[in-house]
Amino acid sequence: MNQILDAILASDSTPQDFAALSIPESYRAVTVHKSETEMFAGLATKEKDPRKSLHVEEVPVPELGPGEALVAVMASSVNYNSVWTSIFEPMSTFGFLERYGRTSPLAKRHDLPYHIIGSDLSGVVLRTGPGVNAWKPGDEVVAHCLSVELERADGHDDTMLDPEQRIWGFETNFGGLAEIALVKSNQLMPKAKHLTWEEAAVPGLVNSTAYRQLVSRNGAGMKQGDNVLIWGASGGLGSYATQFALAGGANPICVVSSPQKAEICRAMGATAIIDRTAEGYRFWEDEHHQNPREWKRLGKDIRELTGGEDVDIVFEHPGRETFGASVYVTRKGGTIVTCASTSGFKHEYDNRYLWMSLKRIIGSHFANYRESWEANRLIAKGKIHPTLSKTYRLDETGQAAYDVHRNLHQGKVGVLALAPEEGMGVRDHELRATHIDAINRFRNV
Repeated sequence: MNQILDAILASDSTPQDFAALSIPESYRAVTVHKSETEMFAGLATKEKDPRKSLHVEEVPVPELGPGEALVAVMASSVNYNSVWTSIFEPMSTFGFLERYGRTSPLAKRHDLPYHIIGSDLSGVVLRTGPGVNAWKPGDEVVAHCLSVELERADGHDDTMLDPEQRIWGFETNFGGLAEIALVKSNQLMPKAKHLTWEEAAVPGLVNSTAYRQLVSRNGAGMKQGDNVLIWGASGGLGSYATQFALAGGANPICVVSSPQKAEICRAMGATAIIDRTAEGYRFWEDEHHQNPREWKRLGKDIRELTGGEDVDIVFEHPGRETFGASVYVTRKGGTIVTCASTSGFKHEYDNRYLWMSLKRIIGSHFANYRESWEANRLIAKGKIHPTLSKTYRLDETGQAAYDVHRNLHQGKVGVLALAPEEGMGVRDHELRATHIDAINRFRNV
């Protein structure tokens, strides 16, 4: 592993040098254990502690198959799916691995008593399997997390519709919170040259998800002038949605939970901001009954910020807590586009406000390769910026996941894997200097 790192850090390493490197028999990775899936039984969600379930241990390097690549991971990040995996909610991910393992002899590699997690990476290609022509050892890359087989017709219009579509590092093994990762070659994209390893690692999942959800024709199809309500606008998903709205000529109405998070949104360029904690919204009277009066109050507050207009699009991801309000405040003919559901998966809303006002609910899940590529291209051009606020070491991933679980973070948190320290991996210093304030925006809060 030291030889691999030396080659990456050297300025004159060639593709031939990387191809000649020996692949170690094992590497360090962040795992959960199948034997521990019941360790939090009986506890409330907030009481489940990722620091107890996430392990950093040596694991064998997996066999490299056709159309795949082994990547030396310099940095990764924690997404909410890593939190779900770590607390075994809404179910253990070992069921995903077992089902995947039954699909083919090669997929059987993924069905193990441990799950290497993580759905982001930045790093360097070490090896490619048969049939890989677009990438070679030594290429500096990031990976998006869509894993597809594309053996059926369903996925060839939109790869997200492939019946064998999975999220790498969540529904597959050998994820990015590790020193080496196994990915399909059609997950790879060029690393932005003006970013460090840790900065380049954090946008992948959330940036692509926000792009499809908000910009793509498969999502809300946002246009110039749209009013877009963005829940959690300074968080992992919301911070990219806010940037896409601003870059696309829309008007984001940013919902946050503190003055500090409101200030982040202002720094991104947003002016219409609602601090939901200060406003004290109570969308639920109790566990079973929502409060329509609070929906109306939210709608009134939105119109005060938009000059009397309702929102064209709601960027939904909290789920159960906010969904009834989201449906209500959307304008007639507007769109609620939803993913994730971090506050609960069982949504409730008053259907009268949907059907009688001709509104649409669109389900959105990650992004296809084209959407991910376009979202990454905007990162590489400095049009959209990483929202990295803090970086942890691989040994501290449990704490990183705990902080995300308890919403103690801003934007995204990064994790150093092979990278020995922050600040490494920049190739285009001129472009970086142009955007340095935006790159550091979330660090400076």
